[in-house]
Amino acid sequence: MKYSVYSSTTKAPLATRLNSATVHIGRTLRKDAGPNPLAAEHRSALGVIFFAGPIRMGALASAERVGAPAMTKTVAILESRGLVRRERDARDDRAVLIRATRKGATAVREGRDERVRRIDSGLRRLTPDARRRVAAAVGDLEQLIDVLERENRAQRGATLPSIA
Repeated sequence: MKYSVYSSTTKAPLATRLNSATVHIGRTLRKDAGPNPLAAEHRSALGVIFFAGPIRMGALASAERVGAPAMTKTVAILESRGLVRRERDARDDRAVLIRATRKGATAVREGRDERVRRIDSGLRRLTPDARRRVAAAVGDLEQLIDVLERENRAQRGATLPSIA
């Protein structure tokens, strides 16, 4: 349990352990991202664009919990790499939509496939009993995600539906 050791004044040890575990899993899965890896915030924005897009810049910024200037810079970086493109919104000529290109869609799919492969490899190294416990916990973790996303929407206003 080396990742659960944390000197904290919190009275929520389960939440502290879960936070630590999710941070470490995310960090571990980001390692060895290959040549010219995207920064985490760029990968995240690209994922939102792919799964929820085409999407307006403001909605994307809101979904990523950043301001418009930061998202404009992120989209420019993704655009310069050929991962997204801007297009006019047919419903509003003043608005611009951001859409993933084929290259961007491929990057999202390949990244997800690689993470799933690495998780599966790790799960195979666990004992059968440990795998069953992890499998049993996934549904509860998904419920927790739903609760947290509802809280976010209530606090900041509706942004996007859940995306995976």
